[in-house]
Amino acid sequence: MADSDYYEFGVAHGRKYTLEHLWLQVLDAKKADSQIKIGLSEFVRAEYGDIVRVILTKPEDDTEFKSEDSDADEDDVNQDDDAATPMTSGDEVGLDDLLLQVTTEHDKLLINAPFPCKIVSLNGDIEDNPDLVNDDAYADGWCVIVQPHEFDPDQFLDELEYIEYLNEV
Repeated sequence: MADSDYYEFGVAHGRKYTLEHLWLQVLDAKKADSQIKIGLSEFVRAEYGDIVRVILTKPEDDTEFKSEDSDADEDDVNQDDDAATPMTSGDEVGLDDLLLQVTTEHDKLLINAPFPCKIVSLNGDIEDNPDLVNDDAYADGWCVIVQPHEFDPDQFLDELEYIEYLNEV
């Protein structure tokens, strides 16, 4: 392999990780209702190339617009499903609802929420400047801060377990 086939990346301590390469940082562990900051692991960039776009999205329920009688209406609904609706503070996100759309040099990733939560804050800067995720994934490149409805830290990987998982991928 050529030198260009190898990418260095870091794994931050004091965070939990998902199998979808999100990092989770509990902001105030002493509080019973701690908020959680969520971002993308540096592994995403190493595996898929530079991140060129990040969209903080939420699913849109368009079931009321579906019509079984008209093929034209069905085509319109399918087009609407492809459109991303921006998230805002206060939005509710369920388990496995779309949380992030990430476009890299080589792929497009759809990343779902790892647990049900309420959006507290969005880092809109990453939508305007995705290099924040490329250059500083564990600090200025964070994506959202949420208030979890159900969060069990033992369900997620610590940094050593995450590294072990990455060695198996």
